Amino acid sequence: MKITQVETCGLRGATPEGGWSNELNPDDVVHTLVAIHTDEGVTGIGSAFTTESLVRGALDLLCPHLVGQDPVEVERITETLHQTAFWMGRGGALTHATSAIDIALWDIAGQVMGQPAGRLLGGRHRERVRPYASVLMDEAGPMTDNLSALVDQGFTAFKIGWWKFGRVDSRTDERTVAAARAAIGDRLLAIDAGGSEGYFPGTLAWAKRTARMLADYDVAWFEEALAPDDIDGYAELRASSPVPISGGEVLTRRQSFVPYLDRRVFDIVQPDTTKGGGLSESRRIGWYAEDRGIRLIPHGWNTGIGLAADLQLASALPATDLIEYKTGSAYVDDLIAGGWHLDDEGYLDIPDSPGLGVSLDHEAIEKYGTRPTFAVPQA
Repeated sequence: MKITQVETCGLRGATPEGGWSNELNPDDVVHTLVAIHTDEGVTGIGSAFTTESLVRGALDLLCPHLVGQDPVEVERITETLHQTAFWMGRGGALTHATSAIDIALWDIAGQVMGQPAGRLLGGRHRERVRPYASVLMDEAGPMTDNLSALVDQGFTAFKIGWWKFGRVDSRTDERTVAAARAAIGDRLLAIDAGGSEGYFPGTLAWAKRTARMLADYDVAWFEEALAPDDIDGYAELRASSPVPISGGEVLTRRQSFVPYLDRRVFDIVQPDTTKGGGLSESRRIGWYAEDRGIRLIPHGWNTGIGLAADLQLASALPATDLIEYKTGSAYVDDLIAGGWHLDDEGYLDIPDSPGLGVSLDHEAIEKYGTRPTFAVPQA
């Protein structure tokens, strides 16, 4: 079997808000699907959290190392892509595109071998996993209405983030957390400050004070409390924090995570499989973290394909008992044929069909895809 073609499809028309200072519009393309086609008719689908133009530019450089290769040699291929990226954008758009390629290759490998990708990644430690509903903070009324509706849908874990948190005053911070806690009762609640936003104003002193406040509300973890590069600040924060500290969603490639993990600045590390290098890199980060007593819970503000990849990752890592579910996004809710369904205990089944175990909904691709015929078999 050989790779014959790589195809891209940006998603637009329903791009959700991200909470950023330069807010996203529905037609902004920040999620890109990638299809890898083979000469035996097997196609794998991946997803990158970056614009289609950047993915297509990356593929101009990467495709010579892909076309003609045997797609089941996943880690040899993706490591070759990483190694060839030193001079042309290692860690940036090339790594983001490689993330989607790697996911698609694992999808192919699983289909060829008749196994779910998670089993090939190391085995299935679990058959289902609990998703936490991920929402942006807002004024108490709209936010609590949203949270209450998600409780009614069956979610048992939640994360609220960004908005004004850490950007106005401590009273606003606590009022927001208190409202969320009242809305969801004693269910899991995590708080995301969004420290990777440009010019995030939160200081170490603020983060220390806020961590103490969050402990009063039984918060499960405090995410991105500081700017991503402030490794010294994270080390000091974690040493004093009464709540677990998490981060790492904007780091790429396993080597970038090593200093953070070696210094144990996180209780929970959160690589984004659609940005950091794909399933291959996330798995290796998870193993490295586990040896240091750090749990991996993937960042998942992406697409249904990204969610499917995170589900397979969660099956293959013993400590990954939660995944992020971006609520209110058509790219998550509608993109996968058959959709997603919580069981009576608020868990998602991990697909056990070959590869990622999911297929694209063709009507959703026609509606939201920049290429409506993307990965649709032609007569």
